[in-house]
Amino acid sequence: MQIRKALITAAGRNQRTLPLQTLVDRQGEPKSALGVILEEALSAGIEEIGVVVHPGDQTAFTAAAGPHARRLRFIEQQEPRGYGHAVWCGREFTGDAPFLLMVGDHVYISATEKCCARQLVEVATEEDAAVSAVQATHESKLPYYGAIGGRRIHGREALYEITEVLEKPTPTTAEQRLVIPGLRAAHYLCFFGMHVLNPAAMSLLDHAVKETSAPVHLSTALATLARQGRYLAYETRGRRHDMGAKYGFLNAQLALALAGADRDEVLAGIVELLAQRGR
Repeated sequence: MQIRKALITAAGRNQRTLPLQTLVDRQGEPKSALGVILEEALSAGIEEIGVVVHPGDQTAFTAAAGPHARRLRFIEQQEPRGYGHAVWCGREFTGDAPFLLMVGDHVYISATEKCCARQLVEVATEEDAAVSAVQATHESKLPYYGAIGGRRIHGREALYEITEVLEKPTPTTAEQRLVIPGLRAAHYLCFFGMHVLNPAAMSLLDHAVKETSAPVHLSTALATLARQGRYLAYETRGRRHDMGAKYGFLNAQLALALAGADRDEVLAGIVELLAQRGR
């Protein structure tokens, strides 16, 4: 398996402006959030990137992409029919090739020298399978994410075989169906906002889009993928930061700053703010 294409979804009503916002990256340089996400993909060896946008947003996204704009192909989602439909819109771009899927409202901070996307791509290449990045997440966050159930692969601490996928389960449902031995109490493996998918996943989305006019959920297709063949989850060594969550943009910026060259300066500023508040 060679992964050379990436698809980034950025057409959602509450998502489409977030990639256009300015962040300060790890080197202390201001750039758009889209620019940060694109560099994540390129660092994983991606050569072609498709961006799913709302009609009319191409000009703004081209400007936000800066020097990376020439690598992009824009795909319009003509109607708001859900995340799964947005991914399906990229079917002609991805063709018969496996592809890296990312969301335009997340920033990823790796705990290692390898970026999160590269970690995932390398696992998918080695295992020759569809792989979703996951993160151990407290049950209080379950209303915001899809979650998986499965079993740890022997000898692979961070790799799991997925047996079940549920979209935003309740804590009760998660406790009944998604418990994985070895995780902390009240924690579940939730999607990271990053997947390597194969043509089989796109075929399932194609079937779903043609069968209904209702919103199409990616998690439904992934649940079917898990039943039909080998589908894995990888617990990435890093953290996702959802810019669309409450204080999400602030948290994303702090995470970038604390992982970068100006860490000491940022920490000093935080300590000073806390000291002033305590007076």
